Amino acid sequence: MAKVLMYSSSVCPFCVRAEQLLVRKGVTDIEKVRIDTDPARRDEMMERTGRRTVPQIYIGQTHVGGCDELYALEQQGRLDTLLQAAS
Repeated sequence: MAKVLMYSSSVCPFCVRAEQLLVRKGVTDIEKVRIDTDPARRDEMMERTGRRTVPQIYIGQTHVGGCDELYALEQQGRLDTLLQAAS
């Protein structure tokens, strides 16, 4: 299974939804970076992704985007392939 990195915050319902989908897909190790408690990591996220909102999800080296993009990949049938290919 691929390594998953998720920039998140403690009060983000989209972060919770994204994590729930990943767990249902069998992802057991999600590296969560809390940008609400570490401003330097927020800056890192914005530099890497060009976005200000959470979650921002990486599967392997692929920037998936946020919760909506993650669910879109699932609806397109491409999430499983990405999770397996990035491992």
